[in-house]
Amino acid sequence: MDNNSNFIKNIIKEDLETGKHNSVITRFPPEPNGYLHIGHAKSIFINFGLADEFNGKTNLRFDDTNPLKEDVEYVNAIKKDVEWLGYKWENLLFASDYFEEMYNRAILLIEKGLAYVDDLSADEIREYRGTLTEPGKESPFRTRSVDESLQFFKAMRNGDFGNGEKVLRAKIDMASPNINLRDPVIYRISHASHHNTGDKWCIYPMYAFAHPLEDAIEGVTHSLCTTEFEDQRPLYDWVIRECEMESTPQQIEFGRLNITNTVMSKRKLKQLVDEKYVDGWDDPRMPTISGLRRKGVTPEAIQAFCKELGISKGSGAVDSAMLDHFVREDLKLKAPRTMGVLNPLKVVITNYPEGQVEMLDAEINPENPEMGTRQIPFSREIYIEQEDFMENPPKKYFRLFPGNEVRLKHAYFIKCEEVIKDENGNVVELHCTYDVETKSGSGFTGRKVKGTLHWVDATHAIPAEFRLYEPLILDEDAEMEEGKTFLDYVNNNSLEIVQGFIEPNMKDVQPYDKFQFFRHGYFSVDPKYTTKEKSVFNRIVSLKSSFKL
Repeated sequence: MDNNSNFIKNIIKEDLETGKHNSVITRFPPEPNGYLHIGHAKSIFINFGLADEFNGKTNLRFDDTNPLKEDVEYVNAIKKDVEWLGYKWENLLFASDYFEEMYNRAILLIEKGLAYVDDLSADEIREYRGTLTEPGKESPFRTRSVDESLQFFKAMRNGDFGNGEKVLRAKIDMASPNINLRDPVIYRISHASHHNTGDKWCIYPMYAFAHPLEDAIEGVTHSLCTTEFEDQRPLYDWVIRECEMESTPQQIEFGRLNITNTVMSKRKLKQLVDEKYVDGWDDPRMPTISGLRRKGVTPEAIQAFCKELGISKGSGAVDSAMLDHFVREDLKLKAPRTMGVLNPLKVVITNYPEGQVEMLDAEINPENPEMGTRQIPFSREIYIEQEDFMENPPKKYFRLFPGNEVRLKHAYFIKCEEVIKDENGNVVELHCTYDVETKSGSGFTGRKVKGTLHWVDATHAIPAEFRLYEPLILDEDAEMEEGKTFLDYVNNNSLEIVQGFIEPNMKDVQPYDKFQFFRHGYFSVDPKYTTKEKSVFNRIVSLKSSFKL
C-alpha cells in the first residue's frame, strides 16, 4: 500500500490508537454475477492493502443474494483473479452462509414493529416511493399487525406465494429526504435454485439488508466501498443497529475507478459478451481482470497503477494510457527483445552466397544485460515489413526505397536495387545487395545510414499470428447522443488480425510468455488460440506513449 497518507488510513489509525478496534478486518465482497474488472482491482488493492499495512486480515466474501444472476463460474473466476493479482484472503465466505441468521434478524425487525409484509407490486412500490422533491406515500399494508406480518413472512419462506406476490419491507420513514430510507424492500420471493443452497430457500434478502449483516457477523471493522453507496450508509447503520448486531462495522466510501475508452459496468460487459461483440469475458479488449491477463498485462503493472491512483473521494475518468504506462514500466526490464514481421515483404539479397546461413549475435534485452544474448540466422532471403518500403517516398522517409541504403538490425547494410511486382502492379519482392563490411558490431564507420529495419530470415522464420488492439469504446459517449446506447460507440476496428513471422528461437513459446517486438511493442502469447502449429500474439501495448504522470 502507498506510504502516503489518505483519509481511510487516517480513520483506521485513529480507531486503533483510541482503542475503538484492536485489529483491522476488511473484506472484498463481489457479487458472483460477472467477472471482475479493473475497477474491482482498485477495490481489492485498497481492502487487502490497508489490512496488510495494519497487520489485519481481509476476507473474500461472495455477496450471493440473487440466484437469478449468479453462477459458480463467476465464483471460480473471481477467486482466480484475486489470487493472480497477488492477494491471499483470510477466509472464503458466502452471504448464503448466513441466510438463516438473516431470516431471524428479519423476524426480530417484524417483532419490533420495524418491518412488515407488503402486498404492493414492484411498480406500485416504486410509484409510492415519491421523488427527490416529494415525500413517499405509505403503503396501505404498512399498518399490518406484527402477528399478521410474522404469519405471512413465514408463509413466504414456506413457498406459499409466487414471485412478486409479497415482499418484506423495513418500516423507517416514507417522508425521509433520503429515498433509501423510505421503507426499503429487504426480502423478496424468488423461486430459483441457488448455487450454494440449492432449493432450500425461495425468499432472498436484498443486498442493502444483507450486506451490513454480513459485515457485522464477520466482525468487519471497516467496510470500504465506492461513493455510489454513500446515500445507503444511513440504511446500513440502521440495519446493524435495529437488528441488534454485536459488532458495528463502519462504512467508508472512496471514489470508484472510471477509465476512458471502456465501460465499467458488469451489466454492460455481460451485454458485450452475450451479444457477441467480444470473444467472451476474457477478450483482451475487455477491462476484466481475465481479459487484461489474457492480453498480457501483469499483476505488478496493475498494482503499480492502483498505487498511483491512491485513495480519494473523487471518481473522474482516468486516461486508459495511464495503465499502459505502468505495463511498459513493468515489462521493459523483464521482456526479451525479439523481431517479428507482421506484414511480410520478401527481400532477396542477390550478392549473398546461396545456401549460406550465418548466425548473428543479438542482445536479449539491452536494458537488462544480464539476460544475455541470442543467435539469429541470416541468409539470402529475409522478410521485412511492407510499410518499410516505398517506391516513391516523401521527403524525410529514411527506410527502404529504390537506390537507398538502410541498416538491418543486428546484421548488415542493404541497398534496394530492383522492385518486383505482380500482374496487378503490387510490390511482391525486393532485390537488394548487402555490404559485407557493414556487419553489426564490426565497428564499421565508413558511412552512416538513417534507417534501421527489423527483419526475420525467410528460410527459418516461424509463421505467427498477431492480434492488434484498439480501444473497445469510442469516447464520444462522454456526451452520448439522445436515443443512443453505449453499443452505438463500440469500435468496429478494435481488433486487427495479421499473419506474419517470428524468429526461429521462439518456436517453443508458451502461453503468457511476453516479448518486446522491435518497433511494434510488447506482446504476449495468447492462451486461447495458440496451437502447436501456430503461436498467436496479443499486443499488450505499443512502445511509445504521450502519457505523462
